[in-house]
Amino acid sequence: MARDLLPVPYCHVVFTLPGQLIPLAFQNARLIYNLLFQAASEALLTIAADPKRMGARVGFLAVLHTWNQKLGLHPHLHCLVPAGGLSADQSRWIHSRKRFFLPVRVLGSRLRTQFLNLLGSAWRGRKLRLSGPLTYLRHAADFDRLVSQLKRLKWIVYAKRPFGGPEYVLKYLARYTHRVAISSGRLISCENGQVSFRWRDSANGNQQKVMTLDAVEFIRRFLQHALPSGFVKIRHFGFLANPCRKKSLLIARTLLLSGPPPEVSLTTEQRNAIERRCPACGVGRLCVLGWLPPGLAIVLHSGVNSS
Repeated sequence: MARDLLPVPYCHVVFTLPGQLIPLAFQNARLIYNLLFQAASEALLTIAADPKRMGARVGFLAVLHTWNQKLGLHPHLHCLVPAGGLSADQSRWIHSRKRFFLPVRVLGSRLRTQFLNLLGSAWRGRKLRLSGPLTYLRHAADFDRLVSQLKRLKWIVYAKRPFGGPEYVLKYLARYTHRVAISSGRLISCENGQVSFRWRDSANGNQQKVMTLDAVEFIRRFLQHALPSGFVKIRHFGFLANPCRKKSLLIARTLLLSGPPPEVSLTTEQRNAIERRCPACGVGRLCVLGWLPPGLAIVLHSGVNSS
């Protein structure tokens, strides 16, 4: 994963489903989570490509989390996005604004529209499981009423301003890619059939609090975050999508060779890599003349060419 990082600032964008969709997600986990990936990726790619916004094709990694601090069902996507992207003809790297990535309200509106369109198609195609308390949604009028309610809601998208270069990204990746619903460090005790654990109250200044649950309820809450068999919770999109990642990263790095963008702090080793300094002498520079066979380059030493 480290080899896919670019010498640019990165942004952290979070797409969250509204609480009214939690019952549907509980009965249709695979479908709803796939729709979230589809809608969020479409929103991010479309808004970024809009010439009025950035006008670039972005690439990003998206990680699905399904829990909140109380172990309740809370589906959301963490997206790690380079702060910029490739122009349509792939001839330029277009940087995002230094203090601003993309408008979250516009992203939220696009997420809502795309998700509800996909959800409607799934309902019409009889792909939704609607049993128990959701049986009423089998009727068109009731389903349309739910959709109308969801259209009036403000769908939440959070975007952190560009926060630094590759030296910070690995810490973010480690924090979000393989996390489970609750870490052992938050567990306090398991006594007399009850489990106590710490949780952070984000609505009250992120205060640390303690919650105690019956052991059976604790296990129920934990197990609802077990993903369907074979479900892929880490996915790549845009120019980082698997089919084009290698080629796109090569193009992006080539376009960034002229030097790091503003507000990026690089180590000497990273700077040398960007400037393509000769790994042997540290003085000469590697110059790629057109598209050469892999591994072939020209090194310039004080005006003398050697291959």
